[in-house]
Amino acid sequence: MKEAWKSTSNRWSGKDKYSPVGETSLNQMEGFIMYGNDENGKMVRKRVMVVVDNTSHSKHAMMWALTHLTNKVDLLTLLHVLPPHKASQSSSSANIVNYLGSLCKEFKPEVKVEALVIEGPKLATVMSQVKKLEVSVLVLGQKKPSSLLSCMCGNSSSSTEEFTEHCINNAECLTIGVRKRSQGMNGYLISTRWQKNFWLLA
Repeated sequence: MKEAWKSTSNRWSGKDKYSPVGETSLNQMEGFIMYGNDENGKMVRKRVMVVVDNTSHSKHAMMWALTHLTNKVDLLTLLHVLPPHKASQSSSSANIVNYLGSLCKEFKPEVKVEALVIEGPKLATVMSQVKKLEVSVLVLGQKKPSSLLSCMCGNSSSSTEEFTEHCINNAECLTIGVRKRSQGMNGYLISTRWQKNFWLLA
């Protein structure tokens, strides 16, 4: 029996500010256009892409996208970008996307899932794949930066934030930053080009 998702890993190439809104208000966020139905009420297929890695915030973003953005006719693309000249990590990268793809299949089997592992500069690769694959919605996991970690890691934390902000502001599709709130606090903080750190209860 053919898997419902596929791996194409051979294709190498300050303080939170949020406004509490309910889950039903997601469609009403300014600038947030929910795809899925045409003017006749028919289901329209869309491609949702999530940039994934081995971090927990990446997994949270993927599951949020699967739950909140995808319908049974949609395609969920998991993109893992392998840094240049890191071909030795290809096996590990394949394991990551295979594992995440399996989670998606188990959680929502009606959604088709594909996994891509591509070697290249992260920003350029993501932007080019958004255009090439005609992505409808791009989802990025975000993690609240620790002040101590920022001091220790310096440019690493800053570059991650810059990557996310650049994608949100410049990608040729709706781009959503997703961050699960701290332990003991429900919901997610959602950022788009038009709204920053909106709190969704679910």
